[in-house]
Amino acid sequence: MSTRGVEAERLAEQFLQRRGLKLLQRNYSCRYGEIDLILQDGDTLVFAEVRLRSRSDFGGAAASINATKQARLIHTAQHYLATLSRTPPCRFDVVLFDTLDSARPEWIKNAFTA
Repeated sequence: MSTRGVEAERLAEQFLQRRGLKLLQRNYSCRYGEIDLILQDGDTLVFAEVRLRSRSDFGGAAASINATKQARLIHTAQHYLATLSRTPPCRFDVVLFDTLDSARPEWIKNAFTA
């Protein structure tokens, strides 16, 4: 991962923690893919994808979370959930950065469903 990608994940983590979410795991990976951040928001388990796009030629950061990427995230989340004794309520959030500016992320709760 690029230095800019690592920085975007760090900024997203701080942003979400300031909003009351508790970090459980960074960069969970398995054979299906990787989830950038896994957090707790009350009783809800949050799988967060962080995207940084400095160019908007192809639709910006949000457009990069296409159906293929969503399917990989869902399979990876299912793999993570299989390690738990019970399945809590879950959601998929996306934190988008067009620049590495911690004051300007776009947080999309429930960005897509499984």
